[in-house]
Amino acid sequence: MSVTAPKGFAAAGVHAGIRRKQKDVAVVHSTVPAVGGAMFSRNKVQAACLQVNRIHLDEADPQAVVINSGVANSATGELGLANAKQTAAHAADLLGVAPEQVLVLSTGVIGVQLPMDKLLPGVDAAVASLSPDGGDDAAVAIMTTDTKSKETTVAGAGFTVGGMAKGAGMIHPDLATMLAIITTDYPLAADEVLDFLRPAVDKTFNAISVDGDCSTNDTVLLLANGASGIERTPAADEAFAAALLAACDDLGRQIVADGEGVTVLAEIQVDGAVDAQQAKAIARRIATSPLVKTALFGHDANWGRVLMAAGSAPYNGGYADIDAARATLRYNDTVVLQQGAPTNVEPDVSGTVCTIALELGLGDGAASYLTSDLSYDYVKINADYRT
Repeated sequence: MSVTAPKGFAAAGVHAGIRRKQKDVAVVHSTVPAVGGAMFSRNKVQAACLQVNRIHLDEADPQAVVINSGVANSATGELGLANAKQTAAHAADLLGVAPEQVLVLSTGVIGVQLPMDKLLPGVDAAVASLSPDGGDDAAVAIMTTDTKSKETTVAGAGFTVGGMAKGAGMIHPDLATMLAIITTDYPLAADEVLDFLRPAVDKTFNAISVDGDCSTNDTVLLLANGASGIERTPAADEAFAAALLAACDDLGRQIVADGEGVTVLAEIQVDGAVDAQQAKAIARRIATSPLVKTALFGHDANWGRVLMAAGSAPYNGGYADIDAARATLRYNDTVVLQQGAPTNVEPDVSGTVCTIALELGLGDGAASYLTSDLSYDYVKINADYRT
């Protein structure tokens, strides 16, 4: 069910011929009036769809989103902008809403124009196929190098949060090379959406990495239509925030687990940093270090690489604070470094999951990051992506 699990949502995914065999156009629509908000990639190269979406979100409440895979519509100039606008207008006409109420998302190869002769008929077919049971097809249609679709449903007390995402490579904040569409029948006002979405994204989608590359198309979109009819209370708001966080966390973990060529999933935990901001900078640096990631692939702790990465974490124009003499490091709960001194104990890192915990002894700052190994297959997948 995913994005159609909450009341009042319909979706579809169809094959329009943009990709050779796979479904490649999806539509998600709120059948009752909705509000929405989105967070986008901070990459200075912004895809045409993101530029159009920012304008649309300033002008209206989104009621639907059209997603295509295979072509990113990024670095495509004025024609790319025109194509994004045309796609939104075309879908709006079919759905009976204003063009500004439709958002458009694209994912795939950068620097290629959208094949409008295939995309628009695909939108026709998707809108005609909209159904409360169409969430699974929509989740498949947004995949690129993903090996599996990514969906989630979190049931609250009288409301539901649903979602779908794509992402396997070019995964790194801010956001990742990923698209995530999250829906809920919980009642929100338009000016509240980002207040709930932003903290959930910061703790999840902005704390994952596969390869350290930040995409031009990253988007997390939340649509809320209030169709549950639940009464708003402080307790209900707290429950909704928890459900939204759980949905984002689930999708984020699915993205990293399905990372291109991934064989090991690793959780980095940093405690005792000067503050939370420095803790996150250090966790991010460890999670994105090619040397740490290749050691994970080789099932070799080689824990000195973690200290190297931690000591070179960019922060505020310099590096984050670390005192090696106070540092304690654990691999899968095995202490390999105790307050700056090696224990000469070799941890077991033979499994497909690894936890790396670094205690700095400098303050109360803490942060976690989800990452993966870097394998031979990652190189193969990305070397052959276009051919």
